[in-house]
Amino acid sequence: MLSTGCSTLAQPQQYKTHTVEKGETVYSIAKKYNTTEAAIYKLNPDAKKGVGVNAVLIIPSVDTINEADIIFKLHRVKRRETLFGIAQLYNVQIDEIKKYNKELYSRELKKGERIRIPTGVKENTTTVISETNTANEGAKHTVLPKETKFGIARKYGITMSELAAMNPNLGESLQIGAVLNVPNVSVLETATIEDEKYDFYEVKPKEGFYRLKVKLGLSEAEIVALNPYAKDGLKDGMILKIPKDSDEVLTENVTVVNLENYINNKTKKRIALMLPFRLNKSVKDSVNTNTELLKADATMRIALDFYSGVLMAAEFAKDHGISVELDVYDTEASETKVVSIIAKNDFDKVDAVIGPLLRKNVEKAASELRNTDTPVFSPLSNKEVKISSNLFQTLPTDEMLQEAMLTYLKEHAQGKNMVLVSDSKKNATKQTILAALDNVKTLSPREKGFLYATDIQGKLDDLRENWIILESEDPVVLSNVVGLLNGMPENYKIRLFTLDKNAAYDYNDVSNVHLAKLGFTFPSVNKSYNYKDKTPFLTSYKNKYGVLPNRYAVRGFDVTYDVLLRLASADDVYDATKNDVVTEYIENKFHYTKKLFSGYQNNAVYIVKYNEELQFEEVK
Repeated sequence: MLSTGCSTLAQPQQYKTHTVEKGETVYSIAKKYNTTEAAIYKLNPDAKKGVGVNAVLIIPSVDTINEADIIFKLHRVKRRETLFGIAQLYNVQIDEIKKYNKELYSRELKKGERIRIPTGVKENTTTVISETNTANEGAKHTVLPKETKFGIARKYGITMSELAAMNPNLGESLQIGAVLNVPNVSVLETATIEDEKYDFYEVKPKEGFYRLKVKLGLSEAEIVALNPYAKDGLKDGMILKIPKDSDEVLTENVTVVNLENYINNKTKKRIALMLPFRLNKSVKDSVNTNTELLKADATMRIALDFYSGVLMAAEFAKDHGISVELDVYDTEASETKVVSIIAKNDFDKVDAVIGPLLRKNVEKAASELRNTDTPVFSPLSNKEVKISSNLFQTLPTDEMLQEAMLTYLKEHAQGKNMVLVSDSKKNATKQTILAALDNVKTLSPREKGFLYATDIQGKLDDLRENWIILESEDPVVLSNVVGLLNGMPENYKIRLFTLDKNAAYDYNDVSNVHLAKLGFTFPSVNKSYNYKDKTPFLTSYKNKYGVLPNRYAVRGFDVTYDVLLRLASADDVYDATKNDVVTEYIENKFHYTKKLFSGYQNNAVYIVKYNEELQFEEVK
């Protein structure tokens, strides 16, 4: 679309043209050129009806602004960043970056250097175009009842980040009557969705209509019918109106993939492994002393078992043509040692760091490597971790496990007699369960943690299946309740659940046979492999080490092999994680999501059941 009002081109140096790209709006174009929507509409009257892809707009030029009047942002170059990527990040041209960093005309970017990025002009700056002398003030919007930030952004055809940029003091929630800065022109009449069957969805980076078809189950035609302004393409941050039912598709239809089938990057992968081997405690040439040390130091044993799985993963990767360089460091379980390792070694070309094991040490490693954007994978701790932008938490949190179990119970509760047995220390969990489930009978242990058979039998129903939810960390309570449930008359159908399978279930007094008989079901970060299976990993591991792997060795294999395959299926793990897929290996699965203003969290959870063969099986 080339405006017919071209008489203004008598002074051609004052104007430039812009070809509209997919997803762009007049607001984003105005922001890009540091001008106003009004200035663009004045030169391009037809643009008020909308701008299509490849339309050509006349833009007021600001080339005559003095460098002293330009606002710059200093950007620290991260590992593997390119001028193109930085230009995209700040929505500027590559030539604009080079113009103010002239050394980049003759050399490449250097990691860690700071470059100047032009982001705007100072107030009251004089230019040859009067339209660009004023800030892009736009219009005002008064928040009405039921309006949300998503709805307001959608109404004016802008993204959430653009709305936030126009309103720096915008809080988490909106107050009715609050006045917001918005673009001059709205693309919709209302900022609310009256029909309760619909909700808002924010378009993620690099999402197109095909990706949304997979995630939401909506075709391009269906999305455009609900959101006419999306006809020219989707834009990162664009707010869409979608049916609420799509939320279920979003979680249920995440694709499980085998990354071995998507290997396309066979460059050498360099992995740094940080584990607490504690070699500083070992004694040279003293087998007996070191054997006793291993027996006494559980952390050292875990590190060695995990390491055996890592080595096996590297061998499997090599079988697929992926060369692996493994840098192994002993953290000595010390935060100070972690800092020293990073300071004394070159991590610039490291593709990923696996470890350390301890929470405080993995936090420190991620913090030290954040400036180089080196990904750090926390392999074993699911305690509350301070997640940096480069940290990957490979274990789901306890809250995720609890929520997964509650979801399963809610989906299958119909027709069941639900009974909750909990002690006083689990009161918070009790309240959570009662808030989530309807018609739950409750029962608490008597003094000293005991119940009698009549206590439980009075809550059971011989006409329905009885689902017992047991919440306690006291092995006396667990042993008592599990034993009583197994002693109930056979006409009662009983199944046992918990939201938290804690260490108390491992006490000898809690019978595994009884748990299996009750079909004991719980949420878990992993499943257990069947030792009878002759999988390539189990066979190879036993051939190499003479024993079957324990859970730490399997964890070492699963985490490392997943990292290597992600690196081999994309440019780096960040790009690989943008694909909304689940990967699954021997005992663990991974589904990473980016946390807002933070790092990446694995939210893949298993619901497992103790079967009659005393094996844990996944509940489908």
